[in-house]
Amino acid sequence: MTTVLSPRSRRLVRWAALPVAVLASGVIVSTASYSAFTSSTDNTGNAWSAGAISLADDDSGAAMFAAEDLQPGSTGENCIAITSDGSLESDIRLYTDNAAQEQGLDRYLQLEIVQGAGGGYGSCEDFVPAASGATVYSGTLAALASAAVDHASGVGSWASDGGGEERVFKVSYTLTDDAPNTVQGGSATVDLVWEGRTATS
Repeated sequence: MTTVLSPRSRRLVRWAALPVAVLASGVIVSTASYSAFTSSTDNTGNAWSAGAISLADDDSGAAMFAAEDLQPGSTGENCIAITSDGSLESDIRLYTDNAAQEQGLDRYLQLEIVQGAGGGYGSCEDFVPAASGATVYSGTLAALASAAVDHASGVGSWASDGGGEERVFKVSYTLTDDAPNTVQGGSATVDLVWEGRTATS
């Protein structure tokens, strides 16, 4: 016997079949999303660190000279050891800072600065000049203070490899014999600065 569905029953059958169709479609999509092949590779542990340059001296914070009561012909000397202890190569030069004078005394103070090895702050007894390029500066304090004012204009270029390399500088002064009466009671002060810079690329 053939069952004849009423119009209302046919509508209910169609609506009941719809969730089953949607569910079946979801199963197909879900299965497809897990079917792709994958592969990857990576490079791990990347890191960067900067090198350094480091300069130190053996003066323990004391001035090389505190000379008083100078007169024409007065002279003196002292040494200082500079250590380059960085990990990078650098160009080390000497220049002046905070220069000041009264009554023109700096124009009659003759300086000799020589580089080498041996000795150190307070004693130049064991100092030996470098085999080549020993003279760093020879001239008046006034000329040095006006010309060497930063690294670019500094004197005595020292190409240092770092790693604890040491160089000793012997500094000598003389108040010249032709110093006039006008410098009596005069004064001169200056800071000596050694600065190292890496090469620019």
